[in-house]
Amino acid sequence: MRHAFHPEAAAEFEETVRFYMERGRNLGERFAREVKTTIRKIIATPDRWRVLEEDVRRCLVRVFPYSVLYTIEADYILIIAVAHGKRQPGYWRHRLAYRPAR
Repeated sequence: MRHAFHPEAAAEFEETVRFYMERGRNLGERFAREVKTTIRKIIATPDRWRVLEEDVRRCLVRVFPYSVLYTIEADYILIIAVAHGKRQPGYWRHRLAYRPAR
């Protein structure tokens, strides 16, 4: 199964990698690696994590205070958000109508 990022989720991910790169040696790389590992776990067993709201599921990122929010589509996983745990809940809801072009 493949995955796709909502454009705003991709921007969140990239911004957070840059943020951590400025904070310390290899921190940005570690964050990116942990998010990619989380996405691989989601792809392997997408039904494993509980539904957060509607059909959006949440998988916590190891070590960092972030979650990957996603939906299970017919033939791919759609990453809705790479969300910090302290960010306002539900800020990503407007992204649910998005479907990437094939």
